[in-house]
Amino acid sequence: MPDRMRVALGLKARTGRAILVAIGAAEPMYVLQRAELKLLPEGDFAPYHAAEGLPSAAAQKRVDRSVAAAHRLAEEGIRNAIETLSGSGHKVCDCGVLLGRGMPPWSTDEILAVHVRMHQAEGVLFREVLVAGARACGLVPTTLREKAALDEAASMLGVKRVDLETRLAVLGKTVGAPWGKDQKEAAAAALVALSANTQGSHADA
Repeated sequence: MPDRMRVALGLKARTGRAILVAIGAAEPMYVLQRAELKLLPEGDFAPYHAAEGLPSAAAQKRVDRSVAAAHRLAEEGIRNAIETLSGSGHKVCDCGVLLGRGMPPWSTDEILAVHVRMHQAEGVLFREVLVAGARACGLVPTTLREKAALDEAASMLGVKRVDLETRLAVLGKTVGAPWGKDQKEAAAAALVALSANTQGSHADA
């Protein structure tokens, strides 16, 4: 493995956390870091679900507090990963983030009024804080749709999906378990980010 290389982070949000996979640009490629970032403080859980049933003002305060914490923790987690990789002599230049569909500009009261909206709002929140955190750390996120992550990544990389899946399986062997769907999709996002930078273009979120 080369001592110094250009690195991309791949990020996939889950409820209250995110999967981070860092891949170096050298051939053969290696997974240089795999981590789970906390996006909520210890003891907190899904922000809108936690606010359900509270009076309007209290619900808004609860949600605002969780949103602020998620932004802070996302930036801290990404920055810590960058510093760790930099300390090993690598340079983090790229970042890929998996995104979902957006949502209408609902108020907190409107979100809390319909249960399915709470799930949708939380999904949007945790994805958006990863994009914001990456930007705060000086990265320009390349994005791809989470629901079609591997198909879209294969298309953007100009390869067949089966070939991408083989490549991801090989990458997984460089770090071992856990290497499930979340890690593979985060790795795919990192590969897309590396490719986008090499080609001199980014799909900004």
